[in-house]
Amino acid sequence: MDDAAALADIYGHHVLHGFGTFEEIPPPAEEIERRVTSVLGLGLPYLVAELDGGVAGFAYASAFRTRAAYRYTVEDSVYIAPDRLGQGIGKSLLLQVIGACEALGLRQMVAMIGDSANVGSIGVHRSCGFEPSGVLKGLGFKAGRWVDVVTMQRPLNVGSEELGPGIDWGGV
Repeated sequence: MDDAAALADIYGHHVLHGFGTFEEIPPPAEEIERRVTSVLGLGLPYLVAELDGGVAGFAYASAFRTRAAYRYTVEDSVYIAPDRLGQGIGKSLLLQVIGACEALGLRQMVAMIGDSANVGSIGVHRSCGFEPSGVLKGLGFKAGRWVDVVTMQRPLNVGSEELGPGIDWGGV
């Protein structure tokens, strides 16, 4: 994958300087490539935004949980290059991920946003139709402090009103 190093750089920045992920050690490009392959292997979207010849950000959907009962629900992730924040790239990517997941017949999308003070991510999700569903207080310990997780949820298609095909996560 040609973009693995750029994706690793963007993600690594957020690992080291933010709370959007609770990872503490940036994974190498090879691990990022493995993760991309895993998401695509499930038939889920993994999108990369390129501007001016460089990678500006990425977003994808992954299994919320791998048990069969969750086969209609995905979790989104969005990471933007630090010099591209606030330019609408995250919203554009997230809307495309939502559309792709709806095309798959999925019914719910969940956002697990690290840090109650992460107003950028909370705002992007709200602007894309997500509603707050709770806060898990002090769920992770990173950079010397306890960090909350803000949960948000958005129905896809008709939400939980009817079944669709779902995704086989291969879980139990």
